[in-house]
Amino acid sequence: MKNIFSVLAIVGLLVGLGAHPTPVRAATSALASLGSGDLVRGTSFSAVYYFGADGFRYVFPNDKTYFTWYANFDTVKTLSDADLGTIQIGGNVTYKPGSRMVKINSDPKTYAVDEMGSLRWVTSEAVAVAMFGSAWNTMIDDVPDAFFGNYRSGSDIEATDDFVPADAAADAKNINDDKGLKSATIVTISDTAYNKTTYTIQRGTAVRFINSGAASHTATADDESWGTGTMTNGQSFSRYFKTAGTWTFHCNYHSSMTATIIVE
Repeated sequence: MKNIFSVLAIVGLLVGLGAHPTPVRAATSALASLGSGDLVRGTSFSAVYYFGADGFRYVFPNDKTYFTWYANFDTVKTLSDADLGTIQIGGNVTYKPGSRMVKINSDPKTYAVDEMGSLRWVTSEAVAVAMFGSAWNTMIDDVPDAFFGNYRSGSDIEATDDFVPADAAADAKNINDDKGLKSATIVTISDTAYNKTTYTIQRGTAVRFINSGAASHTATADDESWGTGTMTNGQSFSRYFKTAGTWTFHCNYHSSMTATIIVE
């Protein structure tokens, strides 16, 4: 049987796939053509990623996770390995809510998957039958211990009206919605200035710095707590700001270029 994803140690991707067709290698797409929700892969590796609204790419830990969201690979875009490498890893994709149940070997409990990777313990066989039918025990997948941490604890399911799989699946329109991913605030860098002097954002928002100038630039916190590193023309860097506060930053190459991010 052929594997359709590669084992990529550099991102902790552990994959063991069944007899599904390998994604067909298509013509290489331009990085600028990517849009929120696209599926992408590189030219040398068959691993497929989800391109989130926040500008990060998200890893499918295995084929089982992928096929709760997609039936095939028809819409996967191929990027050059170099372009794919410029898109930062944002995390792992979790099972589509309502699709299947999961467990790990070291935990006897069986869980239904709800929104944002919430695991809800199915407390009895009767409840499992009501939710998934008499063949409920064929709807359980083992999740490797290494990836169980991608999920979070939710409330127990004690009665049939506590969780309706079909409703949960319908509410999870896409991975952006399920993970609560939102468009990043864009900081465009020209050869003379950032496009604004002050950016006000909400906590938990990503900021994407894009160098549109001909020269090399950075966006570096004045207190050196974070920075984009050197970016040449067309390169970008994204960072989440999860704590309220004010950050002033500058370009290491051009001291006159300064700006401020206010996180509310």
